[in-house]
Amino acid sequence: MGYPALFVLVALGALVPVIPTGALVSSAAVVAFHHQSPPYGVLLVFAVSATAAFTGDLTLYWLGQRGVRSRGGSRWLEALRDRAAPERLEQAQSKLDEHGGMVLVLSRLVPAGRIPVMLACLLAELPLRRFARGDGPACLAWAATYGLIGILGGSLFSEPWKGVALAVGLTLLISASPAAWRRLRPDPQP
Repeated sequence: MGYPALFVLVALGALVPVIPTGALVSSAAVVAFHHQSPPYGVLLVFAVSATAAFTGDLTLYWLGQRGVRSRGGSRWLEALRDRAAPERLEQAQSKLDEHGGMVLVLSRLVPAGRIPVMLACLLAELPLRRFARGDGPACLAWAATYGLIGILGGSLFSEPWKGVALAVGLTLLISASPAAWRRLRPDPQP
């Protein structure tokens, strides 16, 4: 996979959150670790991934702001609210009020956390510039985390495909863990 393809897929994954972008970054880091001089190839994967995630997030947020302000925007916002779990949205809104931009960093690292926090930012009418200031470090931390998963997986094996398989497996496990935890833990008593 080339760097332009990585950029497009990660940016598209930020816009349409069905592409496993973490697995893409981890896989690209494994390939860069094995096939290019490790510090430069891996650093390029990090830079391209972080920039693409930032570009995709800002584009999605900008589109969200336009949608909220447009005629019929309230229907669009209600449709988004219906898709997000109410308790997650309420929790994201309170954390955003409490901690500001740090919540954006954490939301990027928690699987399925980015969209409810972004929606909370839209509901709070957070300006794009302020969102960008919080999202920049979030994208850097996200790219570093998934790149590190790939490097660690890739360094364990001499054959890159084994490292890619491990990186993808770890990424999917990390992504599925919060949902599995919610299903397995007992419901709190009212």
